[in-house]
Parts: sequence; structure tokens; C-alpha cells
Amino acid sequence: MTSKDVSSHHWPRSIRSTADIGDVIRQMRQQQSLLQMDLAGLAGTGNRFIVDLERGKPTLQMQKVLDVLDLMGLEVTISPRSKPQ
Repeated sequence: MTSKDVSSHHWPRSIRSTADIGDVIRQMRQQQSLLQMDLAGLAGTGNRFIVDLERGKPTLQMQKVLDVLDLMGLEVTISPRSKPQ
């Protein structure tokens, strides 16, 4: 699965919370016309995991989160925070 049209999003996006990750996953899933249970099946997880992920639950397994991001055509990049000018 690849993202169909990510141009409507502002990239890169700064992520400051698990809720931010959940928002990105939800937007991408909806953009790809997938139900939560569809994404769960593709990712090999339970539907509850996708629900919790989209709600920003902070205690989810990081590797599973990274696997879902990869499946959605997204990647995590870490860089130093920009200093205010």
C-alpha cells in the first residue's frame, strides 16, 4: 500500500505528541478509503490497536506504530528542533 495523494498535507509535519501521530494515521487512512478494520487486517494487528493508535494512546508498542506508519507510506525522521529566530 502506498499513499495516494499526500500533497494535501503539509510535509514534513512536526510531531509533538502521540495524538499528532494518531491524527496523521487517521488522515492517511481516510484518504486511502480504508476502514480501521481494513488497516488492522493489512497491518496484522487487532482493530483495537488501530483505534487506540488514532486516539493517541501513549502506551502502544513503538515497533507496531512504526510498522503501521511504514505500511501507510510514512517514515519517522528525527532532527534537531529549529531554534526560534
